[in-house]
Amino acid sequence: MPSLRSVAVAVADGKYSYAGDFDKVGGLPVLMKMLLSAGLLHGDCMTCTGKTVAENLESVPPGLPPDQDCILPLEEPLAPAGQHLLIMRGSLAPNSCVLKVSGKDIKEFKGPAKCYDGEVDAYNAIQRGELVAGDCLVIRYEGPKGSPGMPKMLSPGAALVGQGLGSEVALITDGRFSGASHGIMIGHVSPEANDGGPLALIQNGDEIVVNTETKMIDINVPEEEMAARKAAWKPRQPTYWNGEPIKRGVLAQYAKLVSCASTGAVMS
Repeated sequence: MPSLRSVAVAVADGKYSYAGDFDKVGGLPVLMKMLLSAGLLHGDCMTCTGKTVAENLESVPPGLPPDQDCILPLEEPLAPAGQHLLIMRGSLAPNSCVLKVSGKDIKEFKGPAKCYDGEVDAYNAIQRGELVAGDCLVIRYEGPKGSPGMPKMLSPGAALVGQGLGSEVALITDGRFSGASHGIMIGHVSPEANDGGPLALIQNGDEIVVNTETKMIDINVPEEEMAARKAAWKPRQPTYWNGEPIKRGVLAQYAKLVSCASTGAVMS
């Protein structure tokens, strides 16, 4: 059975310019049917239509549409596994995290942490010139629970690129990224900071090591010290983007029930 990582949608490299090209050849239903036929989707999962995934896809013809190369077959991926995205684990991300490696040749990155509790604080710090080459910029409390909905860290990444630090500073966060992000981007760190994961316990100056060959991301702090920090750590109330606490309403309920990023950030 082919790996899910071998799936490729060739809306890249300027050949296909927008999602409309993908839609013209069948879009998500065609892609999902291919994955379902390969045993890579749980067809029995219930959906908002009141039908299962498999039932929703019953009317979609099997196989890929002819005379198109926007959606590629599993056997002919656009790129090999690990060339664009790399799943990593380690003492900083016991569950997992995602490194965007497109266009970068990174074997190891090692540097001191500079920590900020939220995207806005991190962005302002970059603008003030607090980040220098070799730093590991840590943006935390932006995970599914901490900043309900798991916002993308586009602004801090763009600010680093604008200051010529895109390939010189590693950005590490429990938030997420989009395809427009550039630089050394490590997101979806889980457990997230709001769950008391290691990301919440990092302090300024702690050494972080990223190794793409071993797929490891570690923090060079003794286990005893991390345990002491965890004992002193207190949960943080989820907040809006401006730092205002979320105390009630739909977002408060979402933050209470959502799972971690490593299991899909789904409601329990």
